[in-house]
Amino acid sequence: MALKTLSTFFTPLPLQNPKSRTLILFQFPKSRSPKARLSAEPDGTGAAAPSPGERFLEHHHAAEAAKLIVKENKKNKVKKNNEKPLKASRNVASCYGCGAPLHTSDEEAPGYVNLETYELKKKHRQLRTVLCRRCRLLSHGKMITAVGGHGGYNGGKLFVTAEELREKLSHLRHEKALVVKLVDIVDFNGSFLSRVRDLAGANPIILVVTKIDLLPRDTDLNCVGDWIVEAITRKKLNVLSVHLTSSKSLVGITGVISEIQKEKKGRDVYILGSANVGKSAFINALLKTMAVNDPVAASAQKYKPIQSAVPGTTLGPIPINAFLGGGKLYDTPGVHLHHRQTAVVHSEDLPSLAPQSRLRGQSFPSFQVRSDNVEEGSSKMNGLNAFSIFWGGLVRIDVLKVLPETSLTFYGPKSLPIHVVPTEEAEEFYQKELGVLLTPPSGKENVENWRGLDSERKLQIKFEDVARPACDVAISGLGWFSVDPISRSFKISESNQTETAGEMELLLSVHVPKPVEIFVRPPIPVGKAGAEWYHYRDLTEKEEAIRPKWYF
Repeated sequence: MALKTLSTFFTPLPLQNPKSRTLILFQFPKSRSPKARLSAEPDGTGAAAPSPGERFLEHHHAAEAAKLIVKENKKNKVKKNNEKPLKASRNVASCYGCGAPLHTSDEEAPGYVNLETYELKKKHRQLRTVLCRRCRLLSHGKMITAVGGHGGYNGGKLFVTAEELREKLSHLRHEKALVVKLVDIVDFNGSFLSRVRDLAGANPIILVVTKIDLLPRDTDLNCVGDWIVEAITRKKLNVLSVHLTSSKSLVGITGVISEIQKEKKGRDVYILGSANVGKSAFINALLKTMAVNDPVAASAQKYKPIQSAVPGTTLGPIPINAFLGGGKLYDTPGVHLHHRQTAVVHSEDLPSLAPQSRLRGQSFPSFQVRSDNVEEGSSKMNGLNAFSIFWGGLVRIDVLKVLPETSLTFYGPKSLPIHVVPTEEAEEFYQKELGVLLTPPSGKENVENWRGLDSERKLQIKFEDVARPACDVAISGLGWFSVDPISRSFKISESNQTETAGEMELLLSVHVPKPVEIFVRPPIPVGKAGAEWYHYRDLTEKEEAIRPKWYF
């Protein structure tokens, strides 16, 4: 007799020989010819043709069910041989919060629902309204990881690998769809998905930049929009348009909806992006805005994808009926990138990496740091040279050679403390204060399992204009710091600017955990000062024609 906990997935299939235990999977019926369908069904009757995304989900859910069958049959080898084999069902319902197939077999696994609730919902044909146990815990602030394979954290019991999640998007490149690609403005380089064409294929792409409300006050979004388009141009990624948005304040969402309605043309719409880029929050904002004029979107608001700080909240494609004119909206599993800090820290520390309020640059101007090399009766200023800056326990910057007036300004989560110590004392300070002053990692167990800052990259930074920052150094999954050769509080005469710029280059050494990537990029123009020093590049007519337009 089959386990009761699997009755929700499978139905018994009689065999001629009851002593044999053979796994028989469900065989999908072959499609009939158009002529046969016409003769079998009168005009105006019959089910609507499934979309490519729906067909993929049917195969995906059947495959997931088949895996569970194999697992259970292996467990039951020692049981009686006259038990009937199990058949995988084609119509396995999934949790509307995370997309995991519903089951009643493993309480700790995503998609679990207790048997009584499942049977009741199944009886009333309400399985599409069921939220699994893990999603309920996530919605109450619990940090339950279900994806592993890249990070240094163990993540508890790993149910799916990052490669398996990526595989669930493999069909997209072969379908005709509209792709909405999301990028986090705080982690622009780390969340960009540079190989997005491997997933999206030749499908048209709308680029949505999220969390724009986190940029410092007085930021000129005209400058930021131009900076983003310049970055896309350098990456040679052809997109239809760029939209600066905030899922929290709903800024820019209306423009995205207009672009989707214009370019959708009856196709399915897939929301694509890296893990924790804000896909579920964006979809909720999209539905909330659309619900004002669209009854279909209004009804879809009741069962929305779950939002949390855990990478891998969404574990399968979630179809949403959001459009009157046909086609579905799909929330997809986030693409897990091993080079981000979120793949390294323990799950308990993940919320500390997500900024919750508007960024404020934390500057370390050189005039506040003086060397111990003091001459008699006077203080000789040496700036940040021979000092090390710790950004929590995740980043260490050794200042090898800079101008005495150089300052570093950090943009990232406010919960990460920043400490400056002499470089000769840096190693001892790190070992002593890790998990105490330098967090994350936090907690005794997390500190003991911490891999340390075992990757070093030396940066040789040249600059030509002392009136603007030399560059940004972006730490994947965390934020960035700008390198300003001349601190804003330090006045320099125009006659000395060219001479100062030609004197030297800046040398920094940045230490991070080994998988984490460091990006050196042109400075992003944030704050009031950004609008003052940012220069718009002159474009040719050809460049003007092919560059995507940006909207806010």
